[in-house]
Amino acid sequence: MSNIVAIVGRPNVGKSTLFNRLTESRQAIVDEQSGVTRDRHYGHAEWTGRKFSIIDTGGYVRGSDDAFEGEIRKQVEVAVEEANVLLLVLDVEMGVTDLDDAVARLLRKSGKPVFVVANKVDNPQRQHDAAEFYSLGLGDPYCISAMNGSGTGELLDALVAALPDDEPEDTSGLPKLAIVGQPNVGKSSLLNMLIGEERSIVTPIAGTTRDPIQQRYTKFGHDFILVDTAGLRRKARVKEDLEFYSVLRSVRAIEDSDVCLFMIDAQQGIHAQDLAIFHLVERNRKGVVVIVNKWDLVEKDQNSAKAFADHIRARLAPFTDVPVVFTSVIDKQRVFKALEEAIRVFENRKKKVRTSELNDFFLPIIENNPPPAIKGKYVKVKYVTQLPTTTPQFAFFCNLPQYVNESYRRFLENKLRERFDFSGVPVQIFFRGKAKSED
Repeated sequence: MSNIVAIVGRPNVGKSTLFNRLTESRQAIVDEQSGVTRDRHYGHAEWTGRKFSIIDTGGYVRGSDDAFEGEIRKQVEVAVEEANVLLLVLDVEMGVTDLDDAVARLLRKSGKPVFVVANKVDNPQRQHDAAEFYSLGLGDPYCISAMNGSGTGELLDALVAALPDDEPEDTSGLPKLAIVGQPNVGKSSLLNMLIGEERSIVTPIAGTTRDPIQQRYTKFGHDFILVDTAGLRRKARVKEDLEFYSVLRSVRAIEDSDVCLFMIDAQQGIHAQDLAIFHLVERNRKGVVVIVNKWDLVEKDQNSAKAFADHIRARLAPFTDVPVVFTSVIDKQRVFKALEEAIRVFENRKKKVRTSELNDFFLPIIENNPPPAIKGKYVKVKYVTQLPTTTPQFAFFCNLPQYVNESYRRFLENKLRERFDFSGVPVQIFFRGKAKSED
């Protein structure tokens, strides 16, 4: 079990700025609008050789007009329960507020090590002002500026000394599955159902999830990382700066994943924005499983699923070799089937085919169905090999690579998919002029 540090405090005291500073990243969204971080957001940090996980939490609030207040408070309480060490972040400009007192009481009840972090201390006068935080009864305040990093070294020295001796788990090499799709199709509900807790806030309001959320999944013989992302919308609907940054995080989550669980709403069908998300996944050469969620709400006959799947694949053309799974996350129907397909796609994406097997298969096909002649010139393919890349890419060495058209490339890709299982995985085929002497 990894060591976990939770950053807590009322809204707008600089928690996400400190999270970004400690993780040396820009993962958490930082904005002057309070309540930006709604879910628990995880990252990793290292100091003097000690590695640990960090949770950035939503601002702890009571009595606000934010529809998410109760959910945010619950997320903070769960983060405090998960953590080994707690950082209470306070704003030295504001001093101690009633809400700071409420958070301090919550942390004292936990019985865990608590570090009082006086943020925005960037001059000697503010160091004197930080003395007010002794009144919380949680020990010496650590004066820092999360914005420029001053004082964080001393804080980290004390923090790692308070951590238990066990090291965090190594998750490198585990499959990363990103849950992607338009807002409100059930992405966070899927994550919460799989891990058996409310890790992501679920409400009927679209756009609830703003930061990508990562969670390790180790149930039923599986072991992988799940990533829940903010719903992607058309740019015309991205009105807030904040939502723009959320879309950016979703794009990054796709880029960092191995396989995308691409969710669409069965009642809504597949629209232009769904296709834009799918093509974003395809352009990034990620594996994909199409999940048609809320299938329980659709009137259907015995042919409905096949007809719907055929319609989806027609819209996704030319990349049609993708698994389609019909689910109801609420009723837990076929969700694990979707996971099994995702792992199969992950293995397909890593698959390596021997050069001899490729040539034995392709050269007779090409001889019987050669590329069409252009300007009286004939293309002769001499050799086929899989390139040493992280995703499936194949090189066909021939005398006139510039004369091979797209339709013939598609023909070869279809043959490749018929013979070798690359379901759910974009493959690339290149034509090159000179064959290397490879075995």
